[in-house]
Amino acid sequence: MSRFRTTRILPEDAMAAALRADVQHGLTSDPKTLPPKWFYDAHGSELFERITELPEYYPTRAEREILAARSGEIAAALPARTLVELGSGSSEKTRYLLDALSGLDTYVPVDVSDSALTQAGQALAAERPDLNVHALIADFTGALALPDAPGPRLLAFLGGTIGNLLPAERAAFLERVRGLLSPGDALLLGTDLVKDEDVLVRAYDDAAGVTAAFNKNVLAVVNRELGADFDPDAFDHVALWDAGNEWIEMRLRSRVAQTVKVPALDLAVDFAAGEDLRTEVSAKFREEGVGRELRAAGLEPARWWTDGEERFALSLSVVR
Repeated sequence: MSRFRTTRILPEDAMAAALRADVQHGLTSDPKTLPPKWFYDAHGSELFERITELPEYYPTRAEREILAARSGEIAAALPARTLVELGSGSSEKTRYLLDALSGLDTYVPVDVSDSALTQAGQALAAERPDLNVHALIADFTGALALPDAPGPRLLAFLGGTIGNLLPAERAAFLERVRGLLSPGDALLLGTDLVKDEDVLVRAYDDAAGVTAAFNKNVLAVVNRELGADFDPDAFDHVALWDAGNEWIEMRLRSRVAQTVKVPALDLAVDFAAGEDLRTEVSAKFREEGVGRELRAAGLEPARWWTDGEERFALSLSVVR
């Protein structure tokens, strides 16, 4: 009998409705914005995989280094019987934790992509016949309920993805995470750290132009799904360090004055020459700031690990 199963929490049409709402709101806001989650169609996901292999893009390598070196310590600090992973994708890095958690009973990957969950979940179930894999098709930024599974539970949110949320969004997200956990459970959180501006900007503006293509892919998604007529060549990729907020902003800058039509929304959007469309915020963190945000959500920081160059951190916090 297969130990892999899926539960759909996200309605079939939820992502289409969310795209429409995000584009309507973002393109009529001042400044104009689009959320970074819309980078990730099949082509965008392929581009991001290429980004993680670029010499300029250190976060994936740095986090993998920590997991390879410290998963045993993580497992000793919280010998979880259930591992929940938000935004699990291919579950590639998760294997370090799965190997280290010797008493693990259940793995709960959570992602919006049915195909990614099925591919990764079936592979893990085949590789680890004693492991129950219960995949949730869900948007972790919204309401979420976890399946019944034995505790203690370790909830992992890796990749520095929390940096894509604005401060108020992070606070609300961490409070929701705390609400999913019980005494004895813990959160394993990946955070990219503040460092030299040049290193940060190059990580989001690589010499080969892969990140530029990734950034412009959001326009291709809106064109395909909503019938828009964005011309990606009419926009330049821009990556800027905001020292006051300690985050990187990715933007698309209009080269000329232009009007973009989005027929599915009956919308015409004017861009001035040089006007920016913000597509991503990627906050960078300091240990004290991470601790402050975790405590505000009712979580108590317990352990902190970094890679050898202190570029990236994993923190373990427990339910108070």
